[in-house]
Amino acid sequence: MPQLDFSVFPSQLFWLSISFFTMLFLMSKIIIPRIAEMINLRKEKIDDYLQKAAEIKEKAEKSLAKYQEALQKATSEANQSLLKTQQDLKTLMECKQADLSAELAAQIKEGEQKIAQGKQKALKQVEEMSAELAMDVVKKLGLKVTEAQIRKAIEVSVKE
Repeated sequence: MPQLDFSVFPSQLFWLSISFFTMLFLMSKIIIPRIAEMINLRKEKIDDYLQKAAEIKEKAEKSLAKYQEALQKATSEANQSLLKTQQDLKTLMECKQADLSAELAAQIKEGEQKIAQGKQKALKQVEEMSAELAMDVVKKLGLKVTEAQIRKAIEVSVKE
């Protein structure tokens, strides 16, 4: 095997060292700075994204606080409006109920008057029918009683 021949070792070591140092030089001067630059760019982008995310988070928290404040304000206004509406409705219902009570009282009074008039009318009819019936009975019995006397007797008996 030619690699194990000791006579060529010095030339192989020479070329190994030249290749190694050339590669080391190229790595340190060209490749590693480019890789470091890429890493720095990525780190800057990541830092920038983190900073933007922090700003967005702060804005979101402020917006959430404003939203909650507006929601609380709207809720309190709605509750106040609801209470006012309930009070207005209660007042309106009481007013309508009072009007209805007055109207019903008037209708009851009117109905009572109509009933009283009907009662008076019915009593007069009963009196007249009683007077006619009494006159017929008196005529059949052959008694001499005047119609005025019969009506007076009926009026006296009805009043008692």
